[in-house]
Amino acid sequence: MNPLLKIENLSVDFILKNRVINAVKNVSFEIREGESFALVGESGAGKSVTALSILRLLPPGRARYTSGRIFFKSTEILGAPDEILLRIRGNRITMIFQEPMSSLNPLHTIEKQIGEVIRIHQKLPENRIKDKVIELLRLVELEEAENRLFSYPHQLSGGQRQRVMIAMAIANNPDLLIADEPTTALDVTVQSAILDLLINLKNKLGMALFLITHDLSIVQRISERVGVMKDGELVEIGEVNDVFSNPSHPYTRYLLNSRLERLKAAETGRGRPLVKTDNLKVHFPIKKGVFRRIVGYVRAVDGVTVEVYEGKTLGVVGESGSGKTTLGLAVLRLIPSEGEVKYRDMSLKDLKREKLRVLRKEIQVIFQDPFGSLNPRFTVEEIVGEGLRVHFRDMDENQRREVIISALEEVGLSADILDRYPHEFSGGQRQRIAIARALVLNPRFIVLDEPTSSLDISVQVQIIELLKKLQKQHNIAYLFISHDLRAIRALSHEIVVMYRGKIVEKGTPEEIFNNPKNDYTKMLIKSAMSLSGFED
Repeated sequence: MNPLLKIENLSVDFILKNRVINAVKNVSFEIREGESFALVGESGAGKSVTALSILRLLPPGRARYTSGRIFFKSTEILGAPDEILLRIRGNRITMIFQEPMSSLNPLHTIEKQIGEVIRIHQKLPENRIKDKVIELLRLVELEEAENRLFSYPHQLSGGQRQRVMIAMAIANNPDLLIADEPTTALDVTVQSAILDLLINLKNKLGMALFLITHDLSIVQRISERVGVMKDGELVEIGEVNDVFSNPSHPYTRYLLNSRLERLKAAETGRGRPLVKTDNLKVHFPIKKGVFRRIVGYVRAVDGVTVEVYEGKTLGVVGESGSGKTTLGLAVLRLIPSEGEVKYRDMSLKDLKREKLRVLRKEIQVIFQDPFGSLNPRFTVEEIVGEGLRVHFRDMDENQRREVIISALEEVGLSADILDRYPHEFSGGQRQRIAIARALVLNPRFIVLDEPTSSLDISVQVQIIELLKKLQKQHNIAYLFISHDLRAIRALSHEIVVMYRGKIVEKGTPEEIFNNPKNDYTKMLIKSAMSLSGFED
């Protein structure tokens, strides 16, 4: 049987500021009709460039195809005229992306965006298009499909937006669906639901699925064959079970060993309480009408009492909207709150601005997106040394530089990066710079707000191991906020589960994972296990 898609010796170069980057090097593979094929590798491996080449979506002035051919059935895509390409793109081959919010038009309703795909490729009368859109929304299991027609992307959750993207992709019953990191930005329960949906649609519609991901656990669940990419090259390809049980390339073995499930759970135990909250509340007013009267409140944090112990990690887990990040911001006194927050038995609630500012050097935060949290106009030296200039004004320039270098070396970076800027680094390196910025002030307490969720799995493992090492060396307490139960399990000594602003369960990692009491916790554990297969 002829393959549905065949790539032969594909090579792609990118031209950046008179510099040529070999993004893809002589890549060859095929995808059969109705099969699920995955391409895995770390960021920069060339996965997305390969996928975008199939639809010729690479930017024409910055990218060039230096060799190779791509066949869709009997049609050669790279040399095809535009009219043939337009009949294939969005019709026979479709694509969904990692971040649906940036892929959907914020100015158009859901009905208009899905309807546009149908109008371009199908000769349906206008009065049938609305029915077809509703049918597609039901097919992707979007709740209250009819009521969502006039919604805009910002009015939907991440999982709902991804379902809309999938509805657009399957509108014309494609032969091949390309899914580029379709679940990376989603909660674990939503990830599981989206993967189930893709599997069901693949079987129901008889289409082939081309999955691009950095997470081998997802590959194991959804794919029949897998290709492994590194530095633009395809280093291994085969049946999923064969590759996972007997990897032939060292890089594949490295990826298989760099999985969060393989990290040892943190040892349980308590020290002295360092940070306490008592009945902490954060309620956001809901205003309506011409005069913006308050008609209710969003109870983002609703009576939360927790303790974080010296040198230990309290993990806070829950889905988006559960109140995790709001809790962290309230503890840091970055947003108004009710109730008590104590640091070293000192109430932070009534602390004046100047005294609170002095305490800031002991209480730090590391954010989810290191690129967004680092000033792009500052060098590494300026970023890491900013806190020193605020809190240690008597320190001279040489002393400051020595402290900065020491902090960088502790997080695995060298002094020769001091004059470079954030855009010159990978995601993992940028997160190490963010950790150094917090570490340089010798803090006792750090809030970690999803510090690994935007990183490759292998880099996540490195960052979590680094955080564990630094905690042990400096006796730092962490409040670790995450929706990823694998990361929570690896780093936390105690875990609280949040749902709609409240703590529904708390306990040690062993208690939470082996004997969950609350139904919501059981659902989270079940979703995480279905994604990655925890080892008991």
